Amino acid sequence: MELHLWLSLVAICIMGALSPGPSLAVVVKNTLHGNAIQGYATAISHGLGVALYAALTTLGIAVLIVQSPILFQVIQYAGAAFLCYLGIKALMSKPKKASDNNDTAQSADKKVNGWRDGFLIAFLNPKLAIFFLALFSQFVSPEATFNEKAIMVATVGSIDALWYILVAFLFSRGPVIEKLKNNSHIIDRITGSFLILLAARVVIN
Repeated sequence: MELHLWLSLVAICIMGALSPGPSLAVVVKNTLHGNAIQGYATAISHGLGVALYAALTTLGIAVLIVQSPILFQVIQYAGAAFLCYLGIKALMSKPKKASDNNDTAQSADKKVNGWRDGFLIAFLNPKLAIFFLALFSQFVSPEATFNEKAIMVATVGSIDALWYILVAFLFSRGPVIEKLKNNSHIIDRITGSFLILLAARVVIN
């Protein structure tokens, strides 16, 4: 792949990663409740989920998902159900006591499954298939080699993961983190409502 094409792909992927959505909300929530390690796990697994869709696109499998209304809706509704589950879980969370902030990292890890949440948020979003079909059609030619396709898939997944790793890092450092944790129940209410609204939007549409 020529350098200018790769740089164009990088720019588009960065803009896509920066757009706010349920993925950002889940990374922030998992970072606050499960510590930086769970935030990083959410970020990396989300990047893997995105890379999987990119790989499926290069293999032509994503076309089958997009062209099969039933399969597309099954994945979409499963994603809505997972968003709703995360939203309800966030709304039902209780305010933390001051002593809770001194809990060990091990106890915090048990409350959050970053590897599962990050991957499923990406995998249960079939619109990624549409996005990559539109995106890769501009960059992948019929004569594209395996190495070129692999570079594109790695680029997409890495940029996504690195962005959310940065988010997890920023939300787990400095004096801001203590204020966020002390008001985590408010953040949970906002995040939970946002995730449920997104799930409802999927079902209504």
